[in-house]
Amino acid sequence: MTTRVMLISPAAGLAQREVRFDDDGPLSEAGLRRARAAAGTLPTMGRIMVSPSARCRRTAEGLGLPAGVVSAPAGCARGRWRGRTLAEVADAEPEAVSAWLSDPGFAGHGGESLRQLCDRVGAWLTKLAAEPGRVLAVAEPDVVRAAAVCALQLPVEAFWRLDVAPLTATELSGRSGRWNLGLGRPLDGSPDRG
Repeated sequence: MTTRVMLISPAAGLAQREVRFDDDGPLSEAGLRRARAAAGTLPTMGRIMVSPSARCRRTAEGLGLPAGVVSAPAGCARGRWRGRTLAEVADAEPEAVSAWLSDPGFAGHGGESLRQLCDRVGAWLTKLAAEPGRVLAVAEPDVVRAAAVCALQLPVEAFWRLDVAPLTATELSGRSGRWNLGLGRPLDGSPDRG
């Protein structure tokens, strides 16, 4: 039997506009409007999951998803970088930022490495695949990237080569540990903005 997983990236938040390591800040008003506009466009799913961040929870609310759903994986823990802008961190710790971008095992910020994130998300996908059906998960972009890396059995270094636009669907379908991947479909049915 096949398991289908639709990963919805959250609407844009203020942290993304500022290129800030997520500090669990709110959605932008425009992001919330886009989520509300996409309400009712999602297919019926057997299981609904939402990452614990405020941005994912607010996106789920905007999409009209039921409250009290099971938790999807959280985004990558960034340790002491959380809440700081990339520019601030790059000015203060240029070698650490370089290592973070080039070494998937780097966790010098006191948080989680990309390898650890991919391992955690891969274990979650394996667990989902054990139960056939349809799953919808509103999840942070780094969780969506890690899921794509795991599903296609890519090297962790490919993580940085994947872009996940706000409020798009990435779809996985598979069985027996083999996944197919559909990337970045806008939720509102509008044409590609790239």
